[in-house]
Amino acid sequence: MKKIFVLIATVLLLIGCGNKRGELVGVKQKKWFPEKPFGMTKVDGGAYIMGKADDDMAQLQNAQAKTVTVRSFYMDETEITNSEYRQFVYWVRDSIALAMLARKADELDLGEEAGDGIGEFAFADADTADLSEFQKYMKANYYDLNEDLYAGRPLNWDNDIAWTPEDYVDQAYVEVMDSLYLPPEVWYNGEMKLDINKLKYKYSWFDAEAAALERKRNLFARDRLPFIKKEEIEIYPDTTVWIKDFNYSYNEPMHNDYFSHPAYQDYPVVGVSWSQAVAFCNWRTSYKNSYQKKNNKPLVNYFRLPTEAEWEYAARGGIPSGIYPWGSPYLLNDRGCFLANFKPLRGDYSSDQAMYTVEARSYLANDYNLYNMAGNVAEWTGSSYDPGAYEYVSSLNPNLSLAQEKRKVVRGGSWKDVAYFLRVSSRDFEYADTARSYIGFRTVQDYLGSEKVKIK
Repeated sequence: MKKIFVLIATVLLLIGCGNKRGELVGVKQKKWFPEKPFGMTKVDGGAYIMGKADDDMAQLQNAQAKTVTVRSFYMDETEITNSEYRQFVYWVRDSIALAMLARKADELDLGEEAGDGIGEFAFADADTADLSEFQKYMKANYYDLNEDLYAGRPLNWDNDIAWTPEDYVDQAYVEVMDSLYLPPEVWYNGEMKLDINKLKYKYSWFDAEAAALERKRNLFARDRLPFIKKEEIEIYPDTTVWIKDFNYSYNEPMHNDYFSHPAYQDYPVVGVSWSQAVAFCNWRTSYKNSYQKKNNKPLVNYFRLPTEAEWEYAARGGIPSGIYPWGSPYLLNDRGCFLANFKPLRGDYSSDQAMYTVEARSYLANDYNLYNMAGNVAEWTGSSYDPGAYEYVSSLNPNLSLAQEKRKVVRGGSWKDVAYFLRVSSRDFEYADTARSYIGFRTVQDYLGSEKVKIK
């Protein structure tokens, strides 16, 4: 009997500790394999001298040389193009249309079982038979607590939206779609025009820096509520910048066609404010993670704007003392061709073979395979601007991020700038709510973990 008791106790002990003999083995998760995002290149972190290594020709005294270290990250090989930004615009347009159609179907008490008609666009949780227990719980306990009774309810993305009037499915559908367009009295050339002021993107984010400054011990505790920020922003680019940025100048063709015509689909998007660029980053993260969730894959970390230290490190392309991204102090190659798109001479915009912007993959990439880190369009960074920031920011992943500072650092120079602004160390700024015909952006994503250290 004693032997049987000892045997049972041993079996229970083995089962209770996961058959690991009581050793500390950790909680194992799925193996993480870094996946390079599409269209990005990996920039291995390291140390470099940030700031001006040569004479401060403009005497701005805003980029004192300083040795800093940045972590590894992925960066877009090109500026975000019109085509890529239009994907964001179309997603917002479609989500707004789907939400309005779903609300109308709910008001009419219609579901997919109603057959052809607006009922096909009912909320995805309208039929509770297909919901998981968690979805049923959320629908019963949380959706109705919002001021907006429909907030948080999943949309039905399975059906394609008909945007051509001849394809509208019923009268209720007509009413919804008609509300998205400008009234007929403001149409011209017989074209129906979408009311772009209705294209608003809503999102929320957690201000970890503000919470940390409040000395909160746990950023994920219930007291984080004051640090959850909600944003709502119109996301359509300001196409009027092509006219507003240039007095006494004829640029209407760029205003009319630059963002919408397929001829410019691979050109960098402009007319986008810093706030709109941040919203794009949030959408790109959510869009990717919706795919990850659907396929039971680990979530990716955030896409974001680069800090100015990351931007300069990437622009140098691994050449520590380079003045320009291509390393040499010259603006021409050995055949006498300009190496970037900028304004070479007073009033002469075409000597570099481009009058305005050029396609995002024009000219040669630097040694990190990044295109147009100098010229074409200047680029927003995630950093706030202060002329003396280099004197007090950290030497490890330096960044100045101040919510109250509306000036944001812009880097790289543009098609309308002189050569000084093409230098990798040159700093400039613009206000966060301002859009320009010569400012675009590219995004980065942190590289998680680090390469295994090998001793040679």
